[in-house]
Amino acid sequence: MKRKEKKSGLRQELEDFLGEPEPKASEPSEDQEEQKLPEKEPQGEKSKNSRSLPQLVREKYRAADARRQLERADNDVIFQEPLKPAPPPDESVPLKRGGIDMWFLLWAMLLIGFGAVMSYSASAVYAERYYDSSSYFLWRYLLFSAVAIVVTALFVIYARPWFWRVFGAGAYIVSIFLLLLVLVIGSTGGGAQRWLDLKIITIQPSEVAKMAVVMMLALYMSKYEKQICSTHKFGGSFKYGFLMPMVIIGVICGLIALEKHISGLMIVGMIGVAVMFMGGTQLKYLGAFLGIIVVAGVLLILVSDYAQERVAIWWDIENADPLGSAWQTLQGLYSIGSGGFFGLGLGSSRQKFGYVSQPQNDFIFSIICEELGFLGAFILILLFALLIWRGIKIGQRAPDKFCALVVWGLTFKIGLQVAMNLAVVTNSMPNTGISLPFFSSGGSSLMLQIFEIGIILSISRFSTQKK
Repeated sequence: MKRKEKKSGLRQELEDFLGEPEPKASEPSEDQEEQKLPEKEPQGEKSKNSRSLPQLVREKYRAADARRQLERADNDVIFQEPLKPAPPPDESVPLKRGGIDMWFLLWAMLLIGFGAVMSYSASAVYAERYYDSSSYFLWRYLLFSAVAIVVTALFVIYARPWFWRVFGAGAYIVSIFLLLLVLVIGSTGGGAQRWLDLKIITIQPSEVAKMAVVMMLALYMSKYEKQICSTHKFGGSFKYGFLMPMVIIGVICGLIALEKHISGLMIVGMIGVAVMFMGGTQLKYLGAFLGIIVVAGVLLILVSDYAQERVAIWWDIENADPLGSAWQTLQGLYSIGSGGFFGLGLGSSRQKFGYVSQPQNDFIFSIICEELGFLGAFILILLFALLIWRGIKIGQRAPDKFCALVVWGLTFKIGLQVAMNLAVVTNSMPNTGISLPFFSSGGSSLMLQIFEIGIILSISRFSTQKK
């Protein structure tokens, strides 16, 4: 017996549906057609195989179409392939490094360079008076930024996405340790105990905690993504999308609250809410968490005379003591107003001659407005906006959800601090210790900000977007 040819998947399916094709018979002659008479059906009972004329026509055309598909299956190479679903993509393919996001790097370097220039211009008088060198803060800024750039470059070159997962968990543990340590041996200033003096450098543990919360939440929410999006009442979004993230954030916020650091508490809480929102937590739970943060902030204000004084000045600045508690806020507003559109010129500020105390710190934006005017302030805000926009784009093309949440969280952190600093300087919110990223003096905070830029650049090397 001859071996039957192996039939393609489509042909086999069609033949199973139609049955074996009948052999072609020779066309009958006219005489044979006349002699052939149709069989009569038994009277009183219709044949089960009887069909109406429309049904016979439809079946005829359907059979003809099926025959054409069979002929096509025999002649077409594509139809000879078996009808099987496409195999799933191979998830074990290793990630390939690419180039860093050059636009994000450009905006970051412009902000660092701009910050170095304004750090010198704003601090020259203060540094000459207290440190006998007008360039004291400039050299300090250049030293810390250079060290941070060199160290960060190594991570950008060699670190892979899995490394940042391990790093995030470690940073969270270290931040808890530092926050506990500052309560024991921390130095006090401004009515709060929030700094660790290491002689060479002063560290503010809450700055480390801000970055750690972003990375730890990103790690958690990427791991339990399915449970967070679940509709189960208690074992789904409520437990994994609200309770557990609240514990991660609450540990850090509780330790910061013990320092009486209200602005740090607000920033960490809002960063946590933002990452939870981007991670898929339901809005009703986010509203409840925001309510908890507000209540905690109000309680801190009620138990702190220093915080109550700041709120009172903000609420009624016109009747506050211009030579006492309202001095810093009023002098900052005078500085902004005196700049005009083009400013007084770089280095020509008058308010930095002892009027704005420590002008190189939180109120450096007021000196920028005075020297460079509205135009300089607009350029500064535009550079931050471009940096944030590019960070969002990198997050959209990140290789996985963890990397996306890290990029978006760190980008949100930068934008939030910029917005809150400008609000403080313009008296749109109470005066709290919020620095302007890349501009305010502070070695440890500057190094952390550059390192956060490095994390985003490292992740951008594995993104799918054009560099």
